[in-house]
Formats: sequence, C-alpha cells, structure tokens
Amino acid sequence: MSAKKTPKAEIEALREEIRRHDRSYYLLDNPTVSDAEYDRLVARLKALETAHPDLVAPDSPTQRVGGRASSTFRPVKHAVPMLSLDNAYEEADIRNWVERVRKNLPPGEPPVYVVEPKIDGLSCALTYEDGALARAATRGDGETGEDVTANARAIRSIPLKLDGKFPKRLELRGEVYMTFETFDAVNEEEKRAGREPFANPRNCAAGSLRQKDPSITKARDLRFTAHSYGVWEGINEPLSHMDFLERCSLFGLESNRRYAQTLSSADDIVSYYAQFKDKQLAQLQFAIDGLVIKVNSFAQQKRLGFTAKSPRWGIAFKYPAQQATSVVREIEYSVGRTGAITPVAKLEPVFCAGVTISSVTLHNFEEIARLGIRIGDRVLIERAGEVIPKVIKVVEKSKNGSLVRPPRECPGCGGPVVKEEGMVAYRCDNVSCPAQVRRTLEHFASRSAMDIVGLGDAAVDQLVSKRLVKDAADIYGLTKAQLMELELFADKKADNLLARIEASKAKGLDRVIFALGIRHVGEKTAETIAERMDIDSLLDAPVEALEAVPDVGPVVAKSIRDFFSSAKGRELIIRLRAHGLKMRKPERTIAAGAPFAGMTFVFTGELKRGTRAEAEELVKSLGGKASGSVSAKTSYVVAGEAAGSKLKKAQMLGVKILTEDKFQDMIKKQTDDNHSSRKQ
Repeated sequence: MSAKKTPKAEIEALREEIRRHDRSYYLLDNPTVSDAEYDRLVARLKALETAHPDLVAPDSPTQRVGGRASSTFRPVKHAVPMLSLDNAYEEADIRNWVERVRKNLPPGEPPVYVVEPKIDGLSCALTYEDGALARAATRGDGETGEDVTANARAIRSIPLKLDGKFPKRLELRGEVYMTFETFDAVNEEEKRAGREPFANPRNCAAGSLRQKDPSITKARDLRFTAHSYGVWEGINEPLSHMDFLERCSLFGLESNRRYAQTLSSADDIVSYYAQFKDKQLAQLQFAIDGLVIKVNSFAQQKRLGFTAKSPRWGIAFKYPAQQATSVVREIEYSVGRTGAITPVAKLEPVFCAGVTISSVTLHNFEEIARLGIRIGDRVLIERAGEVIPKVIKVVEKSKNGSLVRPPRECPGCGGPVVKEEGMVAYRCDNVSCPAQVRRTLEHFASRSAMDIVGLGDAAVDQLVSKRLVKDAADIYGLTKAQLMELELFADKKADNLLARIEASKAKGLDRVIFALGIRHVGEKTAETIAERMDIDSLLDAPVEALEAVPDVGPVVAKSIRDFFSSAKGRELIIRLRAHGLKMRKPERTIAAGAPFAGMTFVFTGELKRGTRAEAEELVKSLGGKASGSVSAKTSYVVAGEAAGSKLKKAQMLGVKILTEDKFQDMIKKQTDDNHSSRKQ
C-alpha cells in the first residue's frame, strides 16, 4: 500500500497534471480530459493552496487570474525593437525579394526558406526569466508597448513556466489570436447582451487582451503562438528558424511548426502559396492574411540585416482581400438596449465583395482615434469573407475634415451620455430612453426569448412612438382596441398578436431571465441559472451565491445582482407576475430510456427542417446535451448548409458528423423505438 502524498507532493503533482492537459489541448489539439474534470483538478489544487498558503507559487495554474482590475496599461520599452515585415502582393514581388536575398549572400551559401501562415492577431512579446513568465507587452509602436502581463497570465496557452531546458532570459514574440469558433461564440454573447459585435477575430482578440479585468480576458479563450524572439540569454541559441520552432514545442509553447515548410527557390514559394490557398486555407481554425517567408539560417539572417523599418531576411506574402475605397460622409450613432452608443460611418455607396456597402460600424471611439478618421476622409474598407465590412485605414485625408467626437447627448432621447471608468463604450444613462426601450422590447419578444411572433421592429416602433408601451410588462396590458389604432394591424393580425402574447406567459424562467436583457447574461447562462434558482431566490441572491453557479463569474454575477436589486428591476418582476407570467423553473420531459444520455450534440450551419433551438430541444428531450462548442468529447456535429468553423474543428478532431437528414432519421428511429416499446 503506497504512502499518502504530502500536501506539497500532491500540489506539485496536480500542477504538472494540469500543465500536461494544457499542452495536450493547445499544442496537440487533443484534449485528454473533459472541461468538468479539468475544473475539478484546478479546484482541488486551489483548495490545497488555500489550506497551505506557504506552498503557493507564482507559476501555479491557480495564479492565472489574480489581483484587481487595472485602469491603465503602463508603457514598456522593448529590449529589442519589434519591427514589422515588408509586404508582397504579387508573384513578381517575391521573385525580386528572393533575388535580393541571393545577391546579398555568398555564392556558395544558397538560402533555404521557411514558409508558414501569417496569423492575423495582435503582436505580443513575452519575457521569461529563469523559465517563469515575468512580463507581457503589446507591440505598440515597435519601440514601446503596453504592459498586459495580468491579462497574458489569464491565457491558458501561455505557460506560466517553461518546460525543459530553457534560457535564463528569453523574450518571445508572437501573436495573440482567437479561433473562428471562439469568435462566433463571443459575438453571440455580445449580440445577446445588446452590444455591437466585433468585426473580425483580430479586433476581438485585441479588445479581449486589453480588458481592464483579466477575468474577462480569461473567459474569451485567447491563444498565443510564437514566431520569433528578441532576447535569448543563458544557453545556446537555436541555429535556424526551424530549430527555434522545435525549441518552442519543447518549452510547451504553441508555434506554427505543424504548418511550416522549408523551400529552396522562388518557384517553390510561389507554387506553395497557391497550393496553400487552394487546399489548406479553408481548413484553418484561425484567420490569416498571407504567408511569411523567412531565410531559415540565423547566420544568414544576421548577414542580411535590417532596413530602418524591416528585416531584409523576411517578407509577408499577402493573400488578396476584397477591398474598396469610399468617402465618410457623416457619422451616425446607434443606441443599443443597454444604452451603449456605437458610431456608424455613412459612406458613399461602393460595391465590394458582391454587395453595395453604404455604412460600416466603427465599434467605438477608441477605434476612431486609432484609425484617425475624420468626416470627409477617404477610407479603405475590406470584406474578406466576413459578413461585416471593416475600415482598414484612412487613405486620403480631407483638407477640411471634421473631428468625430462622442455625442454629449443621447441621439435617442437627448439625455446625458456617460463613460464608465475602465470601459470603452459611451452610454446613455436614461433607462427610459426610447431607443433603448425599442431595442429592449425587440429582444424581449425575439424567438430565443419570449417568442412573441408579430411583435417585430415596426410594431415595437409604433407602440413606443405612441407611448402605449414603456417596458416589457406593458406588452401584457395591450388591448385589441389599442392595436387596431396602429397602421400595421387589422382584425385578424391583432388577434394573432394577442394570442402569442398570452401564450408567452407560460415560458419558463430561463426564457424570462434571458428576455430581461440583463447585461452579460446570454441564453446559455440564463438556462444554467434557471436550473439552479427559482425567481424568488434569484431576487435576493447575493453575489457569492450567483458566482457559485457554473459559468457565472464576478462580472456577470454583479450585473445580475444590480438588476434584481434595483427598484426598476424588482418592480418589473412584480408587474410581470401580476400579468400572469408563470416563470417556472424549466421542466424537461426526458423520453423513456433516455437514448441520448451521455451524448453531446453541436449544431452548425443553417437547418432547413426547423430552428437550431428546436433541434437542441429534441436532443435534450431524449436525454442528451446540446453544446455551442466542439471538443474531442463531442458525440456528433450536425452540419446544416454553410457550416463553418465548428464543422472544420469536428473534422480535425475526428468527431462524427451528421447531415440534417441523418439527424432527423436518428430522431425518427428513437421516436419509433419508443412508440414500439410502449405498444409492447
């Protein structure tokens, strides 16, 4: 019988096991435990460290998020400047670059080139001292960046301590990025919370890394991949770029090693560029904007040296994006249901990527300042496979361009506009603002919330304009006579809407919580809360009780507490109850035998035989689980039309994939089997 481990030994074993799981997940894309099992390991480690505070170490996985939210990012000067690569867009550019490289090297030393994807992320430098993460900084202007150490420590793919034999001091350079799947999930939450979705994964990753609260960064599931280094002290440096990529794997760091290829000529590079675009580009789980070509030998890199702005030994071979230029005619302001004010650039209409674009969101006023946009400027817009076009840069400044400033008054109600400390968004502070009321009511009536068909944008607009409805509870007091006074409603249509309003009173508590539009509370979070609390306990639940609910962190818990402790929130619940809303905890009818017990389904793409929510309900009624993300533990991915990143990840992980027809056949079989067993 083996001796019981000492606390120190168990702590060290747990730390190593958690690091091993992190390596499997991020380096090998091969998760070895479920999320729940991983969380249990971290919880056990946290409990041991709480009981033995003298054993807590800064590189422990429990220390990924620590300290209070920061209000500033202090400047950090890079030990070696972070220069950017020159860009090539044509085959001729690459051939000319290869020729320059060959001319500047001795005739007997032909270069070997390494080609790898150029990840479209945020440049970041990580400094390790004696193998422990000491500092993280953004690129900034190349000379000076911003200290984002607290947030970098929250990123699980960044090891807090390096593996193997490492340099005494090492400054790594790389990209912080986000997978398409994570990007989709974050944007869904942004839309459900009434905020403007991010334009692309890069903007989302950049905004997530620069959060004032590291716990938000942690929740965004960012990744870091190393592509070079600035400082290497203490052990022998690698001799080549491929050698460096191999060392990264030994350190426990993600790199592009799996995609990197060594080539020997311009013909090879041009051929590989076309091949990668045709065969591999669509399979990637992250955004790239081209390939990077580097001379492999570090000795040859040293001989080639640098220009004032870029290294001579490397170049970015960009893939063409679909771009166009247009003039910013004016800036309009959109007010969301949480009061967030989003600047929208109204453009001279321009055709790009198959559509005519006349407006584009600018996200927030920090983005406007970063781009330096003024009214009258000509801007470059891009739509590279994305639904939302984005402004890349200003290409021609207007001589008389007007500055874009945040509005002092809300465009929806004329009330004061405020900016919360530590937040990017400007917000209307008037909860009765008609623009907010409209967005709130539209959300309340939406399919995923109370599903009140007929209460769409136009109907809501008229109801608010005529002051018949000021909040969600007023919907339940509407009469047929009031509806008949509106332009949109005839006799039958008014009856139908009143019937749908009446039917919505039976919706479960999960739907009601989501429909209320509480900041940061999405559909899945509302469902999780409703499974654990009834409306009475929720009204008085302290923050600590809310944080005990899975997937509810401090920010979400505070938002929920603020809503239900406010006079307006409590009054709304009282009035909804008075109108007959049941707000019952969700009761799920599980089919006999629970044929899908232990199975997890993920739906992606457009379904033709019902909504995704309806399909997920079918799975749950048969004892299964519906998830929004794909992992090695996923049982089936059901792929509809135009399936995206989730399908790609399923293929990569070897998860079973069903067409919508195959899924319906599976459901029919289970239904028929249950029917047969009941007859017997």
